[in-house]
Order: sequence, then C-alpha cells, then structure tokens
Amino acid sequence: MIETPHPPVSCNVVHEKFDPADTTLDQLLEKNHAWAKSITSEDPAFFQNMALGQTPKILWIGCSDSRVPANQVLQLGPGEIFVHRNIANVVSHTDMSCLSVLQYSIAVLKVEHVIVCGHYNCGGVAAAYSRKQVGLIDNWLRNIKDVYKMNEAAVNKEQDETQRLRRLVECNTIHSAQNVCYSTIVQDAWKQGQKLTVHAWVHDIADGMARKLDFQASRPSDMESIYVNEG
Repeated sequence: MIETPHPPVSCNVVHEKFDPADTTLDQLLEKNHAWAKSITSEDPAFFQNMALGQTPKILWIGCSDSRVPANQVLQLGPGEIFVHRNIANVVSHTDMSCLSVLQYSIAVLKVEHVIVCGHYNCGGVAAAYSRKQVGLIDNWLRNIKDVYKMNEAAVNKEQDETQRLRRLVECNTIHSAQNVCYSTIVQDAWKQGQKLTVHAWVHDIADGMARKLDFQASRPSDMESIYVNEG
C-alpha cells in the first residue's frame, strides 16, 4: 500500500484535447484552474499540505513518449510518484541527470521501489534498430544499439520485425533496470540496509496495460558479482 500524507482525491476533471489554434495557451491555463478548483472542492487543504513536502515511495524511470504518463498509467495522484523520463527509458552510468534523480529519490526521499518502464511501439527503440541516421539523437541511441548487440540472438529469433522490436524494448528495459542496480547509489543503499526493490516493467500502448518483465532485484546478491563493491 502506498502511504500518502493526505487523503486521496478523485481528480475527476474531463480531459479535452489541446486545440492547436490556441496559440496563447490560455485554454491550458483554464484547464489547470478548473482542475485545481475541483481538487480543493474535495479537499480544501490539499495543495497547502502538498506544499509542505513530498514522500513518494516509488521512482518511475520511463520514456518521454507523451502516451505513457506515469501518474495516469498507475492511477496515482500528485505526491505519490517521483518521475524521470528520457528517450527510450535509458539508464546510463554517464547520465548525470538520471543519476541525480536516482540519488535524490533514494538517499533523500527514501523511495522503496524503482520501476523502469519501457513501452511497445517505442520510437527511440525503433530508430536504434533501423540502422538509419537520425541526427544528434543517434549518440543517445547508441546505448540501445549496445543492448541489441548483447541480445542479438534473442531479438533476431523472433518471427517478424514487430516481434523483434517488442523483444528489443524488453531487453532495453531490463538492461536499464540492471544499470540502476549496478549504480553505486543503489549498492550503497542496500549496504546500509535500506528497503529498496528495482523492477522492470513494460507498458503496451495498444491496450493500456503495464506488465512485469523477468527482472526484479532487492539485494546485492541479485546482481552480477563484478558490480558489487566489497570495500
């Protein structure tokens, strides 16, 4: 059960599509104000309590894709999930932005779960698989090409390109979850006895469902020994 510092609210605001003709974005502000009013009508102190701080128990590392918003996928309200997103949910040992989020959420917020969630029909994964030059992002996609290289046999044994891309999405997600575990941040937390589990999930945009992949770790023994610091 996720603990929250405030009673849950329904957030039942009707979602309307953005009107591209609204060049001033006034429509977005109106929607925001309507949402805020609906929340305070249910709980007048909701935002005052929210301003006091956050105590999320989950860190979500997902793709920047607009079709996979963490709060809506998991049906969680404000303050219940800490989020980091980038192209194709890549966790790299040299990405200071991602590592900073990981450090803050684990060492300061004391989250108990890290969910790395990929999704099928991922444009970043498809671009990496295509072998076509896209632009600056090609440097980022090298991370996924490395994953493909390591899992080439498993990916290529799938019967068609659609299935191969789905498998590569899964491999990329598991690889990123493993990199979370291999980080000194997670290693230190486990050494200190902190309760922390890392999960690999995948979201299917076609049916809205998130599913567990074959990876979960909650202790150093779940990791490859070369990545475990003994000192």
